Amino acid sequence: MHETALAAGVIDIVRDALRERPAERVAVVRLSIGGLSHVEPRALEFCFDAAARGTPAEGARLAIDRPPGRAHCLTCDREVGLASRADACPGCGGHRLLVTGGEEMRVTELELA
Repeated sequence: MHETALAAGVIDIVRDALRERPAERVAVVRLSIGGLSHVEPRALEFCFDAAARGTPAEGARLAIDRPPGRAHCLTCDREVGLASRADACPGCGGHRLLVTGGEEMRVTELELA
């Protein structure tokens, strides 16, 4: 389960941020996890809770934003939405798609308590 490694990475980011802005604890960690990122939010929440034990993020809530997948169709030259990498272009039915969004996973905000 790669969500375990991702949760550990989020905790590392939290620790780095708290070095610059000391606080007793983190109340909310906001993440942006794209719809094409292959990250399962529920699994990440479970792993985050385990990884946060004994850290300033223990008890913090994960707030997860899920931006949709986006692609540029090389056949019809349109920007289109994608629910899956296997989707065809909704305009022309082609599969020559260059993914332009929805693969990201980043910490976008920390709410400190």
